[in-house]
Amino acid sequence: MDPQRSGQRRPARLFPEVVKGNTVKLSLRRRLISVGVAIGALTLVGAGIGTAQASTNYAQHSRPASVKPTVVLVHGAWADGSSWDKVTAKLQHDGYRVVTPPNLLSGVANDAANLRAYLDTITGPIVLVGHSYGGMVITNAALGDKQVKALVYVDAYIPDQHDTVYALTSAVPGSVFAAEASTVFDQVAIPGADEGVANFYVKPSIFGKAFADKTISAKDVAVLAARQRPLASNALFEEAGEPAWRTIPSWSVIGKQDAVIPAAEQVAMSKRAKAHTIEINAPHLSMVTDAGAVTNQIEAAAKATD
Repeated sequence: MDPQRSGQRRPARLFPEVVKGNTVKLSLRRRLISVGVAIGALTLVGAGIGTAQASTNYAQHSRPASVKPTVVLVHGAWADGSSWDKVTAKLQHDGYRVVTPPNLLSGVANDAANLRAYLDTITGPIVLVGHSYGGMVITNAALGDKQVKALVYVDAYIPDQHDTVYALTSAVPGSVFAAEASTVFDQVAIPGADEGVANFYVKPSIFGKAFADKTISAKDVAVLAARQRPLASNALFEEAGEPAWRTIPSWSVIGKQDAVIPAAEQVAMSKRAKAHTIEINAPHLSMVTDAGAVTNQIEAAAKATD
């Protein structure tokens, strides 16, 4: 009830009679003054309450909401940023800023340095996600970067210091690439590169078996194979540096049908990194075939940074 309106009506209710005589009029006047003072006090108290409540409401609404981290998606070898398209769309729908900078695929140290330079341009917290060889890159790039709040590995290498892609790929049986290079790769010279260094392209006859395992149509596999970006051969043998996962919380997604990095090796690497892990029935390109599960794991990492 509005106190001021009460002040207008209340005397009439309390004193409806018409009174004559000075004594009665004086008494009535005094009583009206008392009532007016009381109503005025009520009005002031009510105003005080309203002001306090407004201040509380203002404080609640003016309190800044937690800032969602930027999600940086790093693609692997023989791919580009388009491999993250489905995951990117889902994350953007959920309100995340997403960037997919190109991974140069030139070697672990150089690729990590270039990614680190990109991360330095971002303001605020970062969730850094790597697929396949991208796991090698983010592990090295994030070291000592206080903005990176979480690492997410998707069918990825999670190296310890001195590990190489070659050693991790062949650590347990099951990888299509644990074979003679000439049987799985087409090699193209890199002008000006060190002797013996070449660009490796996955043979079209191997590409589908390695990445898709019949879960992606042959037509789509042919497109992926046609637009693949090569990996410099030196990247297979460069040692990883001190791993960022020792100081940054990690998450992982393991595709149980992975024919590039066998699931057993992914499990071993995830345990070593103490990563929060999910296993899904997916091939190496799980972010294409199971974008929902991959997105959920990335968002779980993002929410844990709040």
